[in-house]
Amino acid sequence: MAHFLLAVKTVLPLFLVIVAGLLFSRTKAASITWIDVLNKYALWIGFPALVIASLMKLELNGQSYTGLILTNSVYIVICMLLAFPIAGIFKLTSKVKRSLFLILSFGNVAYLGIPVLHNAFGDSVLPVAAIISAVYVFWLLTLGIILIEINGEEKLNVKKLIFSLMKNPLLLSVFAGLFIVFFNIKLPEIIEKTITLFSNSVTAVVLFSLGIFLGLHKTGKLKDWLTAFTFSIVTLLVLPFIFYLAIKNTGMDSLQLKATIIDSAMPLGLTPYALSVQYNLEVTLVSRIVVLATILSVIVIPMWMVLVG
Repeated sequence: MAHFLLAVKTVLPLFLVIVAGLLFSRTKAASITWIDVLNKYALWIGFPALVIASLMKLELNGQSYTGLILTNSVYIVICMLLAFPIAGIFKLTSKVKRSLFLILSFGNVAYLGIPVLHNAFGDSVLPVAAIISAVYVFWLLTLGIILIEINGEEKLNVKKLIFSLMKNPLLLSVFAGLFIVFFNIKLPEIIEKTITLFSNSVTAVVLFSLGIFLGLHKTGKLKDWLTAFTFSIVTLLVLPFIFYLAIKNTGMDSLQLKATIIDSAMPLGLTPYALSVQYNLEVTLVSRIVVLATILSVIVIPMWMVLVG
C-alpha cells in the first residue's frame, strides 16, 4: 500500500499539469502556436539546463559505475534496435518506425524515476539515479537522433547529419555536463542557480504543452488508443521483465540492480514527445502513450518495487 501511495503522490501532479493544458486548449485560452513556443523553450533552454544540472550533481568518488553504465546502455540500444523487426513484422510506416526509436527506449527516468527512487531508497541512490538518467539521455540524443535522421524520407546526407548533431542543444548539453563533471569545474553560484531555475521549469512547460496538444485534437475512439495501450504494456512490463530475468543473477550491486529495473519500467518520458514534434513524427501516438503509460505507472511502479524488493 505504501508503494502505491508513493506512486500516486509522484505521478498525480504530472497528470494534473497535463489536464490544465487540456482545459486551456478546450476553453480556447491557448492556441496551437503555444505548442511551438513551449516546445522550443523546452528543447533550447529547459531540457539542456536539466541535463547539465543533473550531471553536475554526479560525484565521481572512486566507486565503479562501469557495470551500471554498460548494463543500461546495452538495454537502451537493444530497445531502440527492436524498432526495425517490429516495424517490419507489422508493416508499420516509416513515421511510426522512427517514433519507435523513442517510444521503446526512453522512460521518464528524470522527472519520475529520480523522485521514485529517492523516496524508495533514500539519498544513497541519488548518484546511481543520476548516472542512469545521464545514460538514457546520452543514447537518446546520440544514437536515437541518428536513427531518426537516417531513416527519414530524405536521402541521407552525412555532412548535413553531422552538422545537425553538432548544433543540437540537447546533445551539446550532455557533452557540456560531462566536461564539467570530469574536469571537476566549479561554476559560479549565480550560474548554477540560473541553470537550476531553468531546469526546474521544463517539466511543467512540456506537460502543459502536451495537454494543449491533446486538447486541440480529437480524443479518438477507444480502438484508436489500442496501439498506445499495447506499446505502454510492452515498455512498462514486457521489456523490463525480460531485462530483469537477464541481469538478476549477474552479481550486479543490489541497489544498482533495483534502480536499473525500476527505471527501465518508467513510462515514456517527455523528451520523446518534444522530439516527436521537432522531427514531425507520430505526435498523436507518442502523446497518447505518454499520458496512458503515466496513468498505468501508478499501478505498475509499485508492482516493480515489490518484485525487486
